[in-house]
Amino acid sequence: MGSSFLFRTYYMNLYPYLILLIFFALALYFIFRKKKLVPVVLSAEDKKLLLNHVEFYTELDNEKKLLFQEKLSRFLASVKIEGIGTEISPLDRILVGASAVIPILGFQDWEYRNLGTVLLYPDTFNKDFQFAEGDRNIMGMVGDGYMNGQMILSQSALRHGFSKSAGLENTGIHEFVHLIDKSDGATDGVPQYFIKHDYTIPWAKMMHKEIQKIEDNKSDINPYAITNEAEFFAVTSEYFFENPERMKDKHPALYDSLSKIFGQQLA
Repeated sequence: MGSSFLFRTYYMNLYPYLILLIFFALALYFIFRKKKLVPVVLSAEDKKLLLNHVEFYTELDNEKKLLFQEKLSRFLASVKIEGIGTEISPLDRILVGASAVIPILGFQDWEYRNLGTVLLYPDTFNKDFQFAEGDRNIMGMVGDGYMNGQMILSQSALRHGFSKSAGLENTGIHEFVHLIDKSDGATDGVPQYFIKHDYTIPWAKMMHKEIQKIEDNKSDINPYAITNEAEFFAVTSEYFFENPERMKDKHPALYDSLSKIFGQQLA
C-alpha cells in the first residue's frame, strides 16, 4: 500500500509538467503548421496584361501558359508587394510575379520560401535605401541581415526590363535568380539544388572561362557579369531568358548549361 501511494504521488507531481508539455506542443503546432495557401485568382485583366507586356509568356504553348498562370497565382498569394514612395499598379504586380515565375517555370513544386515581401521603390536607390537624393545606381537588391526575406526593386527598372528596348537585361529576373542561387545558403553562382554534383566543377570552370572572355572584350555578355560568380549567373540568366536564340548561337555551351539548370529549352 505504501508503494501504491508513492506511485500515485509521483505521477501527481508530474501532472503539471505534462500539462505544460502538451500546451507547449500545441503552441508549436499552431505557430509552425503549414498554412493552406489559397492562390490568387487571375482576372481577365491580369491575363491581358501578361499577353501585352510579358513576351516570354506570349511565346508559351497553351499548356505552359496555364502552368505559368498557376505559378503566378501561388506567388501572388504568398508574397506581399508593397510600394515605398510609389503606388503599386496591377501591371507592377504582374511584372513582379512574372519575374519570379520565368526562372522557375521548369522547376516542379518549387517556391520562393526565402521571400516574404517585395518592396518597389519609384527609381534607383543607394546602399542606404535612399531613392530621392545622392548617388543612386542600384536597380534591385535581395535583402540580407535584418532585411532577410525581402527584395527591393526599382519600379522604373522593373518596367523597363519588360519593354521592347530592354535588350538582354531584365532587373526583375536578375534579382529572382539571385534568390534561386541563395536558396542553398550561399549566393555564389552555383545553385546546388539544380546542378548535379558532378557538374558543379565544370560549371565553375565555364563561368571563369566566360568571365575571362568578357574581360578581354571578346564577349557580348554585360560586363557587370565579371563582378563575381553570383553576378555572372544572374546576368547570363537574364540573357538566357531575354534572347535564348542569340545565346545559343553565340554561347552554345553556356546556353546548354543554363537550359539544364533551369529545366527549360527556350531556343
